[in-house]
Amino acid sequence: MLPLATFKTVVASTPLVPIDLIIRNKQGHVLLGLRNNRPAQGYWFVPGGRIQKDERLDDAFSRLVSVELGTAAGFDQASFLGLYQNFYLDNFSVDSFSTYYVVLSYELMLEIDLCDFPEEQHCDYHWFTVDELLSSNQVHQHTKDYFL
Repeated sequence: MLPLATFKTVVASTPLVPIDLIIRNKQGHVLLGLRNNRPAQGYWFVPGGRIQKDERLDDAFSRLVSVELGTAAGFDQASFLGLYQNFYLDNFSVDSFSTYYVVLSYELMLEIDLCDFPEEQHCDYHWFTVDELLSSNQVHQHTKDYFL
């Protein structure tokens, strides 16, 4: 982990590269979490997170599935959906600068119980149909973009 001041400089100055996890169950429902943190705080959003410096893509994928979902899944189980750009006017801190993500999105089929999920990034989880998430004002537009 970088010192806070250094990380703020990085976020204010460069794009970040995260992996977003589009998790579907057998019924085709999509897993979303209610974001605890900025940016996108208070919105339903797909799980995911940043790739760390010197971290291989497959290692980052496995780490994020474990940290975000409390389960294990291999990179070879996922399908690459594409590259997306997410722009936010705010950031993780209270300082005034934007956040820019170049997102690698992957879809993964998982049957998981919502009761035991980690709550650091999301305070609640829910399975949505695509129609439900597209019509909800509480689902962030960047999440909706995966289904348009």
